[in-house]
Amino acid sequence: METPPWRDRLREADELLEQLNAQAEQARRRRAHALKDGAEELGSVYALAKDLSLSQTAVSKAIKKYTTA
Repeated sequence: METPPWRDRLREADELLEQLNAQAEQARRRRAHALKDGAEELGSVYALAKDLSLSQTAVSKAIKKYTTA
């Protein structure tokens, strides 16, 4: 079996990367909304971060960056 030309392989790889980046962006948005819901349920971003063993700053930034646009 012959290997496709490098231009075709490159184009296919670029298309795959674009799809994966779009899926990752969607996952980050879903995660941020879940974090926001968790903060509301637990009463604060601090309580959520403590419960998840994450930094409060990381949780706050994720919520802010991916739930506002």
